[in-house]
Amino acid sequence: MGVGSLRVVDRERGDPLGGVDYRELMVDIRYPARWEAGEAAAQFGAGEAAAFGELAGRFNYGVEPGGFDWAATRTHAYRDVPVREGRWPVVIYSPGLGDARAWNTGLVDDLVSRGHVVITIDHTYDSSGVQFPGGRVVRSVLFDAEPSRELIKTVLDTRVADLRFVLDQLPHVAARFRMDLRRVAVVGHSAGGAAGLQAMYEDARIQAAVNFDGQLSYAFTDDGSDLIQVAQAGLCRPFLLVGAGPPKPSWRALMAHSEGPHSALSAPHATHASFTDAEALLRGDPHGLVEWNRRVVADFLDRAIG
Repeated sequence: MGVGSLRVVDRERGDPLGGVDYRELMVDIRYPARWEAGEAAAQFGAGEAAAFGELAGRFNYGVEPGGFDWAATRTHAYRDVPVREGRWPVVIYSPGLGDARAWNTGLVDDLVSRGHVVITIDHTYDSSGVQFPGGRVVRSVLFDAEPSRELIKTVLDTRVADLRFVLDQLPHVAARFRMDLRRVAVVGHSAGGAAGLQAMYEDARIQAAVNFDGQLSYAFTDDGSDLIQVAQAGLCRPFLLVGAGPPKPSWRALMAHSEGPHSALSAPHATHASFTDAEALLRGDPHGLVEWNRRVVADFLDRAIG
């Protein structure tokens, strides 16, 4: 499989997290390749690895700085190798709050191996550290921010706009990466899962969505109150909810309001982090959740977008 990276800039939208008058993102495009060449791509760039270790690794996953060599992990993808012949369905991946786009590479690479093009997004000033061309790194502002409903809403609204903007850019690279833009799904973890469902509600180009353990509420605790719009209105296209426990109250609201095909699964022995690379790299996957996660997502996407 291959991987290419792109910087995309939305000059029609100011950045509410960074306080600048444009919004810039880094995305990876991972794709089925004709052959492999050179050295397998690293999971993180050097600047991304440092920021992830100091912020998300420490605060989201309990690994003290220096406790894990984030820069050492290699993936199954090779940089800028030729794309394999075909027309590949597209999956856009959005990570959890503060996490990096690379922090579900195991799942992403599995989807690529099954015949998808997967675009992973770093949400700038939200992701722990975003490394742009030339080596500039923009770090998250969220780890020092005071939690509030307003901040949660700003983060989710920004992520939804990011997803839709990236989707706007795909026609410019669809031929190069042999994308079939008639078949598009969004997969996300935590805040990324919530944003993906909201983006599908707003944008008919998204045909299906998977939400890993993301609550659909602006409340600090998911008690079914203060629901985001998609949970209040429901969906008419397929979605899958996968959680570390029984369906959340906000999920039950979404399902009650939805007419399209949907299901909710509880992952055995899972924690919130089990739907990221933490399960394999930090926990050692004692319960076989890595393969379970891959299988349920692949089966759903096979039915939803082919």
